[in-house]
Amino acid sequence: MFEKLKEKLGGFKRVLGGAIEDKEKEAIKAEAPVKKEEAIIEEKKTPEKAGFIQKIKAAVLEQEFIIDEKSLKDHLWELEMALLESDVALPVAEKIVENVKIELVGTRRKIGSDTGKIVENALRLAISKVISVDSFDFDTFIKGCAKPVTIVFVGVNGTGKTTTIAKMAQRFKEQGYSVVIAAGDTFRAGAIEQIEVHAEALGIKLIKHQEGADPAAIIYDAIQFAKAKHKDVVLADTAGRLHTNINLMDQLKKVCRVNNPNLIIFVDEAIAGNDAVERARLFNNAVPFNGTILTKQDADAKGGAAISIAYTTGKPILFLGMGQSYKDLVKFDPNWLLDRLFE
Repeated sequence: MFEKLKEKLGGFKRVLGGAIEDKEKEAIKAEAPVKKEEAIIEEKKTPEKAGFIQKIKAAVLEQEFIIDEKSLKDHLWELEMALLESDVALPVAEKIVENVKIELVGTRRKIGSDTGKIVENALRLAISKVISVDSFDFDTFIKGCAKPVTIVFVGVNGTGKTTTIAKMAQRFKEQGYSVVIAAGDTFRAGAIEQIEVHAEALGIKLIKHQEGADPAAIIYDAIQFAKAKHKDVVLADTAGRLHTNINLMDQLKKVCRVNNPNLIIFVDEAIAGNDAVERARLFNNAVPFNGTILTKQDADAKGGAAISIAYTTGKPILFLGMGQSYKDLVKFDPNWLLDRLFE
């Protein structure tokens, strides 16, 4: 997982670390012929020499060196190219590079510092800022909601939405919640049968109508059943659709208008990279959602979707699908992702 991105970030860390080491050597050379008294005198000279004088002062008086923009420029461009090659969306790559630049340029570092660690810390913080767009805590939200909680899952075809609903149902059961599933995908052939298999395997009540029925009515019936039977959570499947399918998008808007779900969750696959990010952006513009689940994250070598999607939509990643079993669902934690990028 993230192998290609880890390789590129590791390469950048080594190259930029080497460039910073060169600046450190320059600082040491500048220090050698200059005494402290001379450095103090130089500090009082004309403003035109301020940049050079600051470097002398840092090296001689404070045993520090200053990282300047000129020494980073080419390397930051290489970082941007590496991020783009890893399917990080362009605005996100530009923001990460900007964040790295802010973290490093003009900063003072002690001579003898671990330059690789300096770069890694800057990268971690830069990436953390784009993946941590919201402090939303899913479990706390569910706990605080009046029951039943209704969650509608949306997205395009073939990204693992139905399986994700089954994984979420398993997770809720393990937490002690009672669950109802609504078979709201009445458009795709075999969709009802597919989710029925999952519901039976998990021992969960499935509310379904015939193929072609109104999904808003099915989800409404599931909510009424949950209220009557004092169930905690309603998980509603919907037909996969592109944002360009006006009829299906209107149908989805009706589902949300009629049933007023507590959460709308967008599901897509991590391995789709930039395509997943763009779909999320367009989908969110058409039917705003509350968060994202990325499936097949364990098979994603690039990591671009996981890094880009939250910043692009302004909505948090909630979970990552990490395998085929019902338990292979990981609650998203920015530090978890960062640790794997820099392990």
